[in-house]
Amino acid sequence: MYTEQSWIYKRAALSPTKIALIDSNSGDQWSYQTLTDHISKWGHYFQQQNYVKGERVVVLSQNRIELFAILFACGLKGLLYVPLNYRLSTSELAQILEDCKPILIIHDEEHQQLSDNFQHVKRLLYSSVLDVQAFAPPTNTNWLSTDAWFIIYTGGTTGNPKGVVLSFDAVNWNAINTIVSWGLNDSDCTLNYMPMFHTGGLNALCIPILMAGGTVVLGSRFHAEEASKALNTYKTTLSLFVPTMYQAMLDTEYIKTATFPTVKAFLSGGAPCPHTIYQRFEEKGILFKEGYGLTEAGPNNFFIDPLVAQRKKGAVGKCMQFNEIKIMNDFGEICTTNEVGELYIFGKHVFTKYWNNEEETSKAFVDGWLKTGDLAKFDEDGDYYIVGRQKEMIISGGENVYPQEVEQCLVLHPNVHEAAVIGVEDEKWGESVTAFVSSKVACEMDEIELLNFCKQVLGSYKVPKKIYILEELPRTAVGKIDKKRLHELAIV
Repeated sequence: MYTEQSWIYKRAALSPTKIALIDSNSGDQWSYQTLTDHISKWGHYFQQQNYVKGERVVVLSQNRIELFAILFACGLKGLLYVPLNYRLSTSELAQILEDCKPILIIHDEEHQQLSDNFQHVKRLLYSSVLDVQAFAPPTNTNWLSTDAWFIIYTGGTTGNPKGVVLSFDAVNWNAINTIVSWGLNDSDCTLNYMPMFHTGGLNALCIPILMAGGTVVLGSRFHAEEASKALNTYKTTLSLFVPTMYQAMLDTEYIKTATFPTVKAFLSGGAPCPHTIYQRFEEKGILFKEGYGLTEAGPNNFFIDPLVAQRKKGAVGKCMQFNEIKIMNDFGEICTTNEVGELYIFGKHVFTKYWNNEEETSKAFVDGWLKTGDLAKFDEDGDYYIVGRQKEMIISGGENVYPQEVEQCLVLHPNVHEAAVIGVEDEKWGESVTAFVSSKVACEMDEIELLNFCKQVLGSYKVPKKIYILEELPRTAVGKIDKKRLHELAIV
């Protein structure tokens, strides 16, 4: 019997022998039939434990194909799947566990010791259910499409992590929207190194491609050379990486001579992409584009043809088929062409609430529209551009400065590897534009040289008042540049 939770069984019935999942580290491969067998085992285990609808199951694990069996089994039993960032400290994890109060922690061998810090919660090694008997697919009819399926905790770079509750509707409509708008089908294959405690690692391409009947190849620890080779080994068609990963891949020996004949396009997300990366791919004749999303919506919201992306670097295109987008200015009016305002999103793929946080939930919505906190604009063709975070916009001497614009300028310098820009409190200017850069290997730079370079490109009020040169910029767990840490460094 069909329910919003059981579509994976329908998919397996359509293509039982098709390879659904591949572990690039171990070489293990699961067909769709094998995947549903493992889902059934986990479902039987949860049933044996008498877990009831709405209880939370936490996962602490590297990327593993077994995690898909667990998350689908949780959905089928009405349990909330809660993947956690294993790179957090014990105290940070304890805070999240206190918030979501799980009945079970599932972990891999590598995180046995970490999970043992939480003796008050039952703990289980993921391989413990291998011998559990599979059970027939459940036929529950009392689950609603609006019921919660995931809780994904945001990274917390600007404050304490919030538990984003995603319903079956949110996950499934993001997948449907992606399949229809991007033209995915059962011939598609993605290589995923994004961590599966992040919405990008679950919902950007993995679940949509599984719904379409394609193949998901999982990597665990990212190594640029290894990842570059895997793209060709597994004949991938569309894969998502963050800009820092692309930068590392473009610096490998392999990619200098490699071609990617099966790849339709490379997709970048998670952070604004330097235009220099676009240029490197264009020089190789490889299609490349950016997407935009957030844990609270999707994370897929736009589609752009890669050929259009070549002409319009930084554009994310038009909204997908089953969602709506608008940009609002400070006066509550819809923005006009090229006017910068806050991006609002509407659709069934939007999250339900923040777990145990009614105040933040109420702040996030206006008349059913999600306030993203991101600044955007659209051009004469209706193509959208993400300008930056509203909270990151710098007001210096009464002028608005968008960090992304300054960062794009800095990375044009031949010796700059990466750049990040923040606003630092300043008595004279209100906020001073402050930049952090890392240099390319064996290259030397000084601050005066970089400031003079910026003056040739930027208006005077956008030129950084201070530039810090670091060996490497700090990163969050998903590879983004950690601007919270940069604020700490600027204060020291």
